Amino acid sequence: MPRYFFNVHLGETIISDPEGQGFPDADAAWEATRAMAQDLMATEFSKPVNWATSHIEVKDEAGETVLEFPFLEAIQFTQQPH
Repeated sequence: MPRYFFNVHLGETIISDPEGQGFPDADAAWEATRAMAQDLMATEFSKPVNWATSHIEVKDEAGETVLEFPFLEAIQFTQQPH
């Protein structure tokens, strides 16, 4: 099973993932990335985070970037009646 590494970019701060996780394909890694972004945005941090400038970079075992996931892409909008 391919291994993917999720490096979180919060403004100037980069949190590297040295261990990674196994997923059957890039689509499954994308779903995991979206869930991770939603969880992080729901977390209370000691300092404010600018989610508009933050993203998760996903790399494969060869070190190639598979995707860059902007945190704002994880926001779920609900349509309100007018």
